[in-house]
Amino acid sequence: MCNNLTVPAGSIRARVRAEMMSEIKAVARGHLETDGANLSLRAVARDMGMVSSALYRYFASRDELLTALILDAYNALGATVEAADARVTDRGDLRGRWLAVARAVRGWALAHPAEYALLFGSPVPGYAAPPDTIAAAARTSLVLVQILADGHAGGVIEPTTARIGGGERPSASRSGPPQLGTAVRRDLAALIANVAPGLPEELLLLGMTGWLQLFGTVSFELFGQLNNVIEARSEFFDVQVTLMCDLIGI
Repeated sequence: MCNNLTVPAGSIRARVRAEMMSEIKAVARGHLETDGANLSLRAVARDMGMVSSALYRYFASRDELLTALILDAYNALGATVEAADARVTDRGDLRGRWLAVARAVRGWALAHPAEYALLFGSPVPGYAAPPDTIAAAARTSLVLVQILADGHAGGVIEPTTARIGGGERPSASRSGPPQLGTAVRRDLAALIANVAPGLPEELLLLGMTGWLQLFGTVSFELFGQLNNVIEARSEFFDVQVTLMCDLIGI
């Protein structure tokens, strides 16, 4: 006895469309590697053996294609970082988690330099990322924030006036840490309310400093700023992120 299973035409069309969009994005990534973010839908269509009008059935504009590439890249980086954090089985090993995440960011960037440049390089002229990229963009930073939150909840990480904040200066011979102004405190309060309720503002600020330093170090390496300066890149990177762990108190 034979059962005839009919696949709905709509499902076939959806699958074919998804496959075509995936192929278009793959070709576009190749153009990122050679031409940077200066994407041309006409050039992508030519490489695929299509007329440009056919490509517009899948992506209505260059900006729509750029957004798709940006979302894919943010999600790929976020998934890489989340997996690296999850592989640290001792969840109380906060330093091990931070270092694992930092190394995962660097590893992904070195493996995908064109996509990293699309996310963290020079802005694309005339392009403004839509709001639906925000959640994907936040995935990596939220992993770092969670490490801070876990440390604070366990009483392991606490901000001190020796690092930053508005407390007494450590000695008369030193100028001490900068005061947090009202505007900065307002910004931090809004961020804490959104992503890390209960996290002290000083600790979040330290974490943001570590986040900025992490991506700054990766960008300096990737964009050639360390050429003829530092050759032992991996070791130098580990020194940098370890210093930030010490600053934050991890």
